[in-house]
Amino acid sequence: MSEELSSSYDPKVFEDKIYKRWLDNGVFSPDDKIELKFSMVAPPPNVTGILHMGHALNFTLQDILVRYKRMKGFNTLWLFGTDHAGIATQTVFEKQLRELGKSKDDFSREEFIEGILELKNKHRKIIVNQVEKLGASYDHLRERFTLDDGLSRAVNKVFIDLYNKGLIYKGEYLVNLDPGSGSVVSDEEVEYKEILGKIYFVKYLLCDGGFIEVATTRPETMFGDVAIAVNPNDERYKSLIGREVIIPIANRKIKIIADDYVDMEFGSGALKITPAHDPNDFEIAKRHNLAKINILNKNAKLNENVPIEYQGLSVNAGRSKIEKDLRDKEFLIDVKNHKHQVGHCHRSGEVIEPYLSNQWFVKMKPLADAALQALIDGKIRFYPRKWENTYKHWLSNIKDWCISRQLVWGHRIPAWYDVQTGEIVVSEFDPSLSKNYSGRSFVRDSDVLDTWFSSWLWPFSSLGWPDVTFDLKNYYPTTTLVTAYDIIFFWVARMVMAGLEFMGEVPFRDIYITPLLRDKKGQKMSKSLGNGIDPLKIIEQYGSDALRFTLSFLSVQGQDLNIDTKDFMFGAKFANKVFNASKFILSNLKGRLVLDSLEFDDIDKWLITRLNATVAVIDWSFENYKYNEATKAVYEFFWNDFCDWYIEISKINLCSDDFDLQNITISKLIFFLKESLLIMHPFIPFITEEIYSKVMSLEYILALKKYPEVTMQRDFGEACQQFNLFKDFIISIRTLRSEFNIVPNIKINVALKFGNTFQSEKYFRRNEYIAKKLINFDYIFYNENYENMIGVPNVNFESFADIKDLIDTDKELTKLSKQLEKYEKLKNVTLQKLGNQNFLSNAPDEIINFEKLKLEEFDSFIVRISNYISNLKKSSY
Repeated sequence: MSEELSSSYDPKVFEDKIYKRWLDNGVFSPDDKIELKFSMVAPPPNVTGILHMGHALNFTLQDILVRYKRMKGFNTLWLFGTDHAGIATQTVFEKQLRELGKSKDDFSREEFIEGILELKNKHRKIIVNQVEKLGASYDHLRERFTLDDGLSRAVNKVFIDLYNKGLIYKGEYLVNLDPGSGSVVSDEEVEYKEILGKIYFVKYLLCDGGFIEVATTRPETMFGDVAIAVNPNDERYKSLIGREVIIPIANRKIKIIADDYVDMEFGSGALKITPAHDPNDFEIAKRHNLAKINILNKNAKLNENVPIEYQGLSVNAGRSKIEKDLRDKEFLIDVKNHKHQVGHCHRSGEVIEPYLSNQWFVKMKPLADAALQALIDGKIRFYPRKWENTYKHWLSNIKDWCISRQLVWGHRIPAWYDVQTGEIVVSEFDPSLSKNYSGRSFVRDSDVLDTWFSSWLWPFSSLGWPDVTFDLKNYYPTTTLVTAYDIIFFWVARMVMAGLEFMGEVPFRDIYITPLLRDKKGQKMSKSLGNGIDPLKIIEQYGSDALRFTLSFLSVQGQDLNIDTKDFMFGAKFANKVFNASKFILSNLKGRLVLDSLEFDDIDKWLITRLNATVAVIDWSFENYKYNEATKAVYEFFWNDFCDWYIEISKINLCSDDFDLQNITISKLIFFLKESLLIMHPFIPFITEEIYSKVMSLEYILALKKYPEVTMQRDFGEACQQFNLFKDFIISIRTLRSEFNIVPNIKINVALKFGNTFQSEKYFRRNEYIAKKLINFDYIFYNENYENMIGVPNVNFESFADIKDLIDTDKELTKLSKQLEKYEKLKNVTLQKLGNQNFLSNAPDEIINFEKLKLEEFDSFIVRISNYISNLKKSSY
């Protein structure tokens, strides 16, 4: 045995020390001698990011699973790394430059990248330290970065291979311009929010007299109009089809065309067509062979295609100016408030501007078909299953992926342009160095690739691909992916596509989607709402184990996780319970001998059976990713079974005059404490490792010990049933004492009444000394002398206590009658609810189940109170 535990539970004293010990002993590295493998890649956090509660939940659930698998005898590899996060990181760096009075234009490309690298190295240490605070047991020797040299090779190879297969192309299409970064973003990076905007009703003059009224929410795009479209079935406008109008302010002529897309009920029923700035207009323009006029530059400012007085204005400034000008020139008929969905960049928060541009795209349909088939064939499985529909829907309705970004920070596109001819050559190196292009001059594409283009290769590029490395052969495909629902299409589906395309296998089999975090009001936690919880503050206040245990306990598969700062007290109380129970056991070691060989009695066999059953629940729960079920099983075993019952019973033996019994008892307590620490370790690794080091000395590391197995040798079913009856008897007498306010130090007589089927009398007599201490009685009667006692019904027997001389019978009968009336009323209210079809049709399942539980509870109270009343009336005669 090592030194004692500290005087009180203080995780700050040991958590950092424990983590360093794990690192120093190589605990997190895989053991290649073990054939059974479990591998997993962590979703890489942004390198300049700060750990938020979503990260904490994800890393906690990953780590619990990895630690469990490691202790179950698997060769485990948990691969972690950070994401270069192109837009986010460059935005952070440019903000810092602005604070110094500088801009990107003050630096060469190489100098700018060098500056971001310094920022990246500084922030990487911060995010890694924060992940370590959670106890994450990833292999530090294999940490990767999505922009490191190895991944750059992988990215270049994938781009070149897909280009050569005709799956990557460059073309002019409508894309999403983020004014915040000055780059385009993919459709998946656009979040739609409902905003209160305006709808403008504008007069377009017909060239041959009269006018047509056009409704628009974006009047500044009038400068890019190429037609007015009406529905061919709209009687109001049939006579106008083919005639020309003049665009207000711009004074340019355009035609009125007919197209079925136009909604006759929206606005005026006449739609301005601006193909360079609206995706629907873009499709209409293709059908009618219309021109496309781009009115924005790359910084989302109005360009040279607008009147000079508008050039250089932002979209909002341009909108304000044109509203004023239209009003002044009497072209503005009306302006109304209008709620509509507007796209925003999910990173910068800026309003997205549809923008016609030459960009690089991936043809997704061929890749998506294979990924969809993988799900149909059962090669991948989602937990919970409902997320399969999200996966299917996205893949079934997939669009080509715009992968080029107008940034400096990222994987530069391996495409080169002939300075003279403009010919595109896709190559990792300057084509002029090749014999095929000698004498020609090339310039490289200045754009970089979408961050997700490197992330979709993560499960195999992080293992060394395109080289056929030992890790790639041993750990691909990985086993499980733990991730959030909002990147199923950004990342999960694309990883499946890439894995099938480049490795011929899916990258993982099981996909566990973590719960969505919400605050107590049910609102999604987000930076913009300011309702997030800082996990580092929780760790500072309660410790990492408290954070982990709470999150895991509340992670019900398929349900959102509503959480408040106070909820983490639950995990803190449990960790404190573990500490105090362990301290009690270790403090009783002094002067006593720990025995190696032990014979188990009735109570031991019950606890061994409960331990066996708990491990069975944990095994099943992890097999099915039911984290809350596993955590609940751990909680109930340690708190209820071990602490509330086994330790309390052991205290009786520790106070015995029999020194041999004391040694046996403390030896058994140590045995069960070690077993408890083993099953709890994946959930609360720091406190369990700290306690284990005191029990076994620093030479032993709990994280590497074997997890208990479910075995028939640990299943004493009969002994467990017997103790459960014995426990029910003790609980019923304690309940009776409590409900009649009989203080614990007053001795009473008790009795058991049972029939011929009751097989536990010998068990009760054998363990009578335990019951005597726990419920403080003088004498226990078996099937006699119970007639004038107060009884409590149990399964297979009745418990009685002689308390009639300790209570005022009349007063108690009055009180019980009122209680009975109260619970009968509550029962009737609940029955009415459960009989109401409207309630059953509209209420959430958890509310309906809660009402059913209430009904069971009310029935239990009514039976018990009725029995008390009956007994009291009998004893009063």
